[in-house]
Amino acid sequence: MKLKTKLKIAFFIMAALPVILGTLAVFFITRRELSQVRNVYGADFRLSDMYSSGALLGKITDTTFAEVQKQAVENADVFFDRDYLAGLNSEVEGKLSQLVVRRGDEIYYNSSSYTEAELEEILPGAVTARGLGGSAVYEGGRFQTIVKCVTFRASDGEGSVFLITPLRQTLPQFKNLVIQVVLIVIEVIAFTSFILYLWLNRSIIKPIDRLRLGTQNIRDGNLDFEIRTRKKDELGDLCRDFEEMRNRLNKSENDKKKSDVEEKELIRNISHDLKTPLTAIKGYVEGLRDGIAATPEKQKKYILTIANKVEDMDRLIDELTLFSRLDTNRIPYDFIKINAKDYFDDCVDEIKLDLESMDIILKYNFHGGDDMYTMADPNQLKRVINNIVSNSVKYRRAGVKCTIGIEVFDEGDYIHLVMSDNGKGINMKDLPRIFDRFYRTDESRTSPQTGSGIGLAIVKKIIDDHKGRIWVDSTEGEGTTFHINLLRYKEGMQLTLPDNQMKSKSRKKK
Repeated sequence: MKLKTKLKIAFFIMAALPVILGTLAVFFITRRELSQVRNVYGADFRLSDMYSSGALLGKITDTTFAEVQKQAVENADVFFDRDYLAGLNSEVEGKLSQLVVRRGDEIYYNSSSYTEAELEEILPGAVTARGLGGSAVYEGGRFQTIVKCVTFRASDGEGSVFLITPLRQTLPQFKNLVIQVVLIVIEVIAFTSFILYLWLNRSIIKPIDRLRLGTQNIRDGNLDFEIRTRKKDELGDLCRDFEEMRNRLNKSENDKKKSDVEEKELIRNISHDLKTPLTAIKGYVEGLRDGIAATPEKQKKYILTIANKVEDMDRLIDELTLFSRLDTNRIPYDFIKINAKDYFDDCVDEIKLDLESMDIILKYNFHGGDDMYTMADPNQLKRVINNIVSNSVKYRRAGVKCTIGIEVFDEGDYIHLVMSDNGKGINMKDLPRIFDRFYRTDESRTSPQTGSGIGLAIVKKIIDDHKGRIWVDSTEGEGTTFHINLLRYKEGMQLTLPDNQMKSKSRKKK
């Protein structure tokens, strides 16, 4: 549920629920209290009477008034009996009213707190209501009372019975009702607020707290702190975005640490690989300077050795520069459609002469047709072949005639290039890491076969950029085989690199 929807629901609940629950509570409490009032006062109260205190207090003495009326007709003499009047007064007081009996024009019995003068004002029309069994209801002027009057004729004379109910009072039951209603309203508001708090706390506050804790962990450098959520609202999206950001930061941090380690390893390797030929160059230069190479033949040998060492240093620097540019996608590939047979035939012809000069056997077979094409950068692909061949030459076995094989197969959607040798092979523990930058199987670095440790990393990078695949099979002491799959050309095919800074070109060669 969206956060906006939750806030709308929360507003509706806060506005409507207290009203609904409060109304229901007041309704049922009122009905209950009204029922109790009926039982206590024996009057026929209705719910509508709640809106008028006069109606309520007027009905409270209805049953007593009816009994007085009946007594006035059947046995009026009892109204001059003080014992009877005392009992009647007790009943009247229980109904929040007062009893007054008039005999002729004089007050015979008065249980009220009013004086005779005040009673004359309260009961102005009592005399006019005389008549056997007559009755009337009066409102007592400024004293705000309800007066019920019954006239009677006894054996000792005529008189009137008055039931006086002050309006400036409230039924105890309804005082209790007001208190209950106030308490109910407070409880309903408190209950609603508590429910909303729990809901909003679970839906909004807790995710925000988790995000805050996550930012604190990131601030403190802890990038392994996870924020998991299944919510599908804005906060859930925010948590997922935060988690993605954390993962990227974590990956970036790990990559930086790995890069720092590799940079240190690179500095160590470069220092060693540059120092070795520099030491040799320095020795031969000192030999020339000191006259140790006295003959022209020896001088020529020294100079040739110096030139070879300089060439090794130059090749090392070129490899490092190339890898740096490849790794940052700053070399624009020139992808073109090339004929596989023509291309690999030319590559083998170039390599063959150099290998024969080193007494190395090269075996080449092309298992495909003349119409087999691929999309590639010829120069970079040639670098791949040269690097692998160079590795085979570098790690050949002493005392065994080195043989290098190159075969090309047609495998439908792929062109499969296989390059094998009978050299030293690679230990199984080293095999998974041979394409890692700066990784060397010879950690001691005491063997004559030294290198930068990035040759195969360059090979892997170039093949990946060609959307191809490379893998290795090797047996230590027997030899190594490199497998490369290149995409076979299809009509309209183009290769482009994902990096926006990389401007790759794709054109067809006719």
